[in-house]
Amino acid sequence: MTAPQDAPSQTPTAPMLAVEIDGPVATLTLNRPAKRNAMCDALLAEIDAFFAAPPEGVRAVILHGAGGHFCSGLDLSEHVSREAEAVLAHSRNWHRVMDRVQFSGLPVVSALQGAVIGGGLELACATHVRVAEPGCIFQLPEGMRGIFVGGGATVRVGRILGADRMCEMMLTGRKYATEEAAALGLAHYAVGPGEALAKARALAHQVAKNAKLSNYMMIQAIARISDMAKPDGLFVESLCAAISQTSRDAEEGLNAFLEKRPPAFR
Repeated sequence: MTAPQDAPSQTPTAPMLAVEIDGPVATLTLNRPAKRNAMCDALLAEIDAFFAAPPEGVRAVILHGAGGHFCSGLDLSEHVSREAEAVLAHSRNWHRVMDRVQFSGLPVVSALQGAVIGGGLELACATHVRVAEPGCIFQLPEGMRGIFVGGGATVRVGRILGADRMCEMMLTGRKYATEEAAALGLAHYAVGPGEALAKARALAHQVAKNAKLSNYMMIQAIARISDMAKPDGLFVESLCAAISQTSRDAEEGLNAFLEKRPPAFR
């Protein structure tokens, strides 16, 4: 079953996270269009639950938002009158869930439209491939709200932009449009109007054809190696190479190349 271009509007009985399966690819739709898919605790919990126990046979994930926006950040109506300890715990839970998205072992392709703001940008940067349509707004407006990022932006967005550019982005409330975001690495692909989901679907199905172990190694190792000292990172790279290149899938990939046929990975 192929996921539709637009998820149905949320009703009192509809899930905040709509899940559709198309062979090896799962499409997750943030389904709070009336709030530009602002992230509430319940939606965050549904994302966490999916990546904690993805359906059998799923090898790649598409993440996008209903109603023309990806995610406009935290639902601020939930974030009033919290003590410092509660805010700390909430932030650490965001870190845990974003790590789950990034390191579950499933490649995640995000299809970005409209608002990619605050927590929405933090979520997007936890995905591995980002496809953006014209009209996207990439922003970290926390400074204008008297708060600070708490969902991992200093690590994920900061790694992409660099600390200096991220600091300026937060201080000034700068909004990056799609082409600027693609040039800076916040998005990997800039596509035409209405094309993000189709492009994300094509990429997800392409990635799903890779050897599962190779995808797992790329997801688990590359970001961690970038945090390591050079000798440590090179050693971990060698370990990943040794494990992957002695697997049955590596043998199948080599044979398929020599026999000029598509590989049939496990």
